[in-house]
Amino acid sequence: MDSTAKNEMQPALIPGPEWPEQERAERLARGAALKWASGIFYRPEQLDRLGQYRSREVQRTRSLEARMKSVVQSYLEGVKTGVWQLAQALEAVQEAREALGQAHGLLQGMAEVIQTVEPLREQVAQHKQLQALSQLLPRLQAVPSAVAHTQTLIDAQRLLEAYVSLRELEQLREETWTSLGGLALPIFKGLGPLAEALGHAVEAAVGAAGQLAREDPALLVAAVRVAEVETGRTTSLEQAPRDWRQRCLQALQEGLERVHFGTPLLPGPGTLAGWLEALQVALPAELATAEALIAPCCPPHYKVVQLWAHTLHSGLRRCLQQFLKGPELGAADAFTLLHWVLRVYPGPEMMGSLELGPEADVSQLEPLLTLENIEQLEATFVSKVRASVVQWLQKALDGEVAEWGREKEPDTDPSGFYHSPMPAIVLQILEENVRLTSLVSESLQRRVHDMALSELGAFLRSFSDALIRFSRDHLRGEAVAPHYVPYLLAALNHQSALSSSVSVLQPDGVASGVLAPVEAALEDLQRRICRLVLEALLVELQPLFAVLPSRQWLLSPELLDNVCKRTAHFCRDFWRVRNSTVQLLLAEAERTVVLQYLCALMQGRLVCRDADERNQAAERLLHDAAQLRDLFLDLVRACWVSKWVEVSVIGWEPRAGAKPTTTCSGPGGELSMRAGASHPAKTAKPPRPYDAWPRGGRSAATISRRERGSHLRPLGPARGRVQRAAPGRTQLPAGWPAALALCRSPRTLQPRASTYTCSILLPSLGALCLTPDCPQNKATAPYA
Repeated sequence: MDSTAKNEMQPALIPGPEWPEQERAERLARGAALKWASGIFYRPEQLDRLGQYRSREVQRTRSLEARMKSVVQSYLEGVKTGVWQLAQALEAVQEAREALGQAHGLLQGMAEVIQTVEPLREQVAQHKQLQALSQLLPRLQAVPSAVAHTQTLIDAQRLLEAYVSLRELEQLREETWTSLGGLALPIFKGLGPLAEALGHAVEAAVGAAGQLAREDPALLVAAVRVAEVETGRTTSLEQAPRDWRQRCLQALQEGLERVHFGTPLLPGPGTLAGWLEALQVALPAELATAEALIAPCCPPHYKVVQLWAHTLHSGLRRCLQQFLKGPELGAADAFTLLHWVLRVYPGPEMMGSLELGPEADVSQLEPLLTLENIEQLEATFVSKVRASVVQWLQKALDGEVAEWGREKEPDTDPSGFYHSPMPAIVLQILEENVRLTSLVSESLQRRVHDMALSELGAFLRSFSDALIRFSRDHLRGEAVAPHYVPYLLAALNHQSALSSSVSVLQPDGVASGVLAPVEAALEDLQRRICRLVLEALLVELQPLFAVLPSRQWLLSPELLDNVCKRTAHFCRDFWRVRNSTVQLLLAEAERTVVLQYLCALMQGRLVCRDADERNQAAERLLHDAAQLRDLFLDLVRACWVSKWVEVSVIGWEPRAGAKPTTTCSGPGGELSMRAGASHPAKTAKPPRPYDAWPRGGRSAATISRRERGSHLRPLGPARGRVQRAAPGRTQLPAGWPAALALCRSPRTLQPRASTYTCSILLPSLGALCLTPDCPQNKATAPYA
């Protein structure tokens, strides 16, 4: 198309209003020009070049106008070309519209033709269906009989044949459905229930795998093969897949749990031990059957041995959890369950058996009981055992207390020591419980051990309280015991037996300090029994010491003879106390007698009128000291006859040719006693009754250190003070006593920090300060 045609096609441009920014742009341009001109022509010499500036600006203005004209002309040509193209497109659209209208008319005519052909199409489809039915009719007529035959095969447990028949029927249904274009015939409605019946038969066979593996393994293999084939099959029908493999695995688990952990098989109260014993035999046998008989009948990916182990474990775990939610267990059931779960079940007889191969994978099994269950069972067992132990210990204590009022002395063992089965019973009850719990776990053993020590401490306190009541009733005359002291001595033997055997309650690996509270309680019990014995001795001697000092005592030794006779008679049964305690008892008795003797002298009143009477009093004190010394030395010999022992004489400082030296009371007001004389050792003679002694005792009788033994040492301060003489009166300074006490007994009576006195056990009082030659003896007042 030439330019003339284009011009004719282009519309004329209508002049419009001026640009709204034109005036503003023009003002800005004029302002800029004036500013430039004023700057250029500010000086007069610049006016000579005005022509040059004018011609240059004219050329610049023409150049700008030419460039602007060229740009505008280019834009106008583009606009003209676009307008022409739009016109051409409009003509093409109008032509297409006319063509579409013509096609629409043609289509309306074709629809009328199709409606006339539709009945023919339906006839063709029906013809095809009838043709397919005519071909499938012989097979369709046999479907009802095939369904009945398949059901018969299922009932006869011929599972493979039944599955083949079912597959043929389902294949015929698929062919019919495809041939008829998705039309389902009513004749195939029975296939769904038939397939479900076959599935149930397969589940039942697999659920009884343990029995079938022994009796009819072919049936088990057929059921597993049917499940495997059906799991891998796909169907063209829109049906959910039948995952018979998963159903078989679930049936295996349910059947196994039903056999061993069914509701009728759960244990009742008192039957837990028998039930666990039956499982101890049945579960390993079941695992052996699974490995030997069932695993060969199943594919390897079934992992039969692992499935069996995990199923039995989970069923047993669920059963035990349900059992623990019931009534609280007794001590026997709790112990049996803990021992079975923690020792027997993981042991070599069951899950820890070497016959179980790695395919069982027992390492991944969860514990049968949680930590909370074990904690609950241990607490239940300890509480039940505590109640039982308390009852048995109370019965043992009641039986012992009942014997204290008998008319006969306590029973003795073959060695002649007082004996009772109570200590053995107590320790046997506690030791057996601690030993049995070691078969379960360390935590249970620790709990029962702590319980045993706690109850033993409570038993010792109860035993001590019973002795106090026994002593109180006897001394008050409310219930006089015919053999009061012998039963106290028997109680000392009980304490000694418990103390020597309490170490059996200490398990291996436990720190030795755990027995410290019990040992402290045994020491307290020993102190209390010794105190009761000594109180009984004081009751015997107080009437005799009440007349000291007196003229009768000064003139005759009969008073102290009676003291020695009563003391010897009181201590006649001390030899029936075991050796570890008799020395302590004798030392305490000696100290008690000497303290009572000195207290009576210090608190009494005796007036010495002249030097002869003072000499006579000093001789009487020396005689009494020798008599008391010989009394207790003979008592020691009587208790240690035919035994080689040694004695430690405290305060005895032998010096050749030295005479006894004395000192008066020290600055603290307490009695100070020392010795500086040597005593020749003599051969010890056999003990003899006190009545056979020379009247007044044996001042020179001694016992060798080897005979006395090395087990004797001072007991320490006594329980009270020896009172000083009244101010202004003659003070009685001490002689040089020796003390006898246990040297290596671990449970000696320890002195308290609040007691103040010295150990006063007199073999001899030595020379006293009441002699006329003593410068410290200033009799300024009657002796009190």
